[in-house]
Amino acid sequence: MKVGEKLAEQTASEVSASKSASEKRQQSSKKSGRKRKNLGPRQSAVQRLFETCKEVFANGGPGIVPSPEDVDRLRSILDNVDASDVGLTPKMPYFRHGASEGRPPITYLHIYKCDKFSICIFCLPPSGVIPLHNHPGMTVFSKLLFGSLHVKSYDWVNLPQDSAEIVDPLHFQPPGLRLAKVKTDGTYTAPCRTSVLFPQDGGNLHCFTARTSCAVLDVLGPPYSNPEEGRDCTYYNDSPYASFCGDAELLTDDGEYAWLEERKKPDEFIVVGANYSGPKIMDQ
Repeated sequence: MKVGEKLAEQTASEVSASKSASEKRQQSSKKSGRKRKNLGPRQSAVQRLFETCKEVFANGGPGIVPSPEDVDRLRSILDNVDASDVGLTPKMPYFRHGASEGRPPITYLHIYKCDKFSICIFCLPPSGVIPLHNHPGMTVFSKLLFGSLHVKSYDWVNLPQDSAEIVDPLHFQPPGLRLAKVKTDGTYTAPCRTSVLFPQDGGNLHCFTARTSCAVLDVLGPPYSNPEEGRDCTYYNDSPYASFCGDAELLTDDGEYAWLEERKKPDEFIVVGANYSGPKIMDQ
């Protein structure tokens, strides 16, 4: 065979091999692309939170507490959410204390609400206060996203059933006041565990005071509703137990107890709504 013919055959063979290898790479690339499409985009932290809430509160209602396993599951999801997951930074205008006197306004960011649960964020500038209020028939998860926040919370003391154990038998409950026991009185700094309150315990009545600018992500199940449905928000003044105990003596440390009295929403408590700018929830 002539040299020219040999070179032609060799070139044709190399071209064929190169074409075959190229086709295999293209097929492999298409398969890899199909796999990526099948996996879909990575689910956002907010979407995971929403999907978990749907499961945890599926059979929920006023006074119905999720199982301990579901409480732990939802708490774990919230423990892994941070400010960046919801599009927040401490430098945003919500967290600045204006030049005006008095308490700064609180900014409310609505994320989701249905009749089973709601998801929202409260943005507090330094010295911002959410006054003492209740959560009737509700289980509430609160995640501090950043900053330092003082929390004081109470649970009701059920009189007269508990009175023999807690107060002197001669004691009576003053008109318009109700005895509550302190559950929490301390400052939390992010990162920290998600707190959970329940319809009858866990600090169902609480007050928040911002030590620094901070943001609180709340999940409420079920959410507040109108007064006719019995889940309206009620505000309270708290007074030391000794202020109204008269001659009665508490059989334990009176610092653990206080008298709560209903009040109207404080005039200085101003809440301003703003648009939530974080990842959107896909409700399918």
